[in-house]
Amino acid sequence: MSGEDAATQQQQPQPEQEAQKPQDPPASPKAQGNTPTTEERTTISYRALVLTGYGGYDKIKLQVKTVPQPELKAGEVLVRVKACGLNFAELMGRQGLYDALPSPPVTMGMEGAGVVEAVADGVEDKKVSVGDRVIVLARSGVWQEVVVVPADRAIIMPDQMSFEEGAALPINYLTAYLMLFEMANIKPGKSVLIHMAAGGVGIAATQLCQTVQDVTIFGTASASKHETIAQGGVTHPIDYRTKDYVEEVRKISPQGVDIVLDPLGGSDTQKGYNLLKPMGSIIVFGAANGVTGQKRNLLALAKLWYHQLSLSSLKLMQANKSVGGFHLGYLKDEELITQTMVKLLEFYSQGKIKPKIDSCFHFEEVSVFSSEPTNHIRGICIIVFKLISPFVIK
Repeated sequence: MSGEDAATQQQQPQPEQEAQKPQDPPASPKAQGNTPTTEERTTISYRALVLTGYGGYDKIKLQVKTVPQPELKAGEVLVRVKACGLNFAELMGRQGLYDALPSPPVTMGMEGAGVVEAVADGVEDKKVSVGDRVIVLARSGVWQEVVVVPADRAIIMPDQMSFEEGAALPINYLTAYLMLFEMANIKPGKSVLIHMAAGGVGIAATQLCQTVQDVTIFGTASASKHETIAQGGVTHPIDYRTKDYVEEVRKISPQGVDIVLDPLGGSDTQKGYNLLKPMGSIIVFGAANGVTGQKRNLLALAKLWYHQLSLSSLKLMQANKSVGGFHLGYLKDEELITQTMVKLLEFYSQGKIKPKIDSCFHFEEVSVFSSEPTNHIRGICIIVFKLISPFVIK
């Protein structure tokens, strides 16, 4: 089973007006002199895509929020968002399966790109100034027109990078890079099995593998996407729907592979572990097998839990294999994340990586986006929401 299989009919949310305070409201630099009261402060209005409850896409609402303009804290910047990305984590979060996301109502979104509108004290040494084009990283709250983030989470974009590319790069490429280079220690001549090779992380991992000499890439995807992933660098595309990918890998490489990137979970983790060569590594970074439609599927989750990989330390030692887990949402090493982003932007500037974007939607087109099949979202496109107009100060 692959995470590409999912329900295709989704409901269409309708825009609505709301004046409640957002989870992460936009802010402005601290004013000089006496601090105004709430009634005296300038108010700002902005649009946001808000998860109002767990369930299908009818729970995502386009809302216009009007709130008092708060103050920036030291070291923070305000960014006007031009584009923001959609990731598999948001699909899980909508179903209540992503613990790192605060409870609804909440504005989702972990990555975006835009222009710095304001900076607070203590930002000068961060080399981020008003007018800079930046990539934004956050735990949540980026699916809105303006966001406030620490300056070290606003990273200056290369001049040739579009806002759409900037919004599509961070989560997928950080995940792929840290798994391949920091955890699995990929080296020349190694072999890698990438599940969901036509998805965001799959495309990122394929491109990053090609920065290392003589890496053989096995990639699972539906047959309709084989031409695309082969052109992208997958050495051996495998149709997981009609063939047993374990058998297909063994036909080509009887000893198995050196690295398995597993976003599926359940029984596929056991299969991936068994495919490893001695000294090989499997990195588990998702549970797509537990997401089978718009809403939470308890049967699928129970099946996922029942078939999860279980090993004793003794068996692990005797097999000379390693098992790792990766979750970017729980990675607290800010320095590592920043250093990795710098490396990724170097790769981009050198032409070694490039986010693949198939579809863009304006905020006003949220109903169109909501009607897209989920398996399309997880396929060969990265969805980016484009913002048209800035927030309004009243």
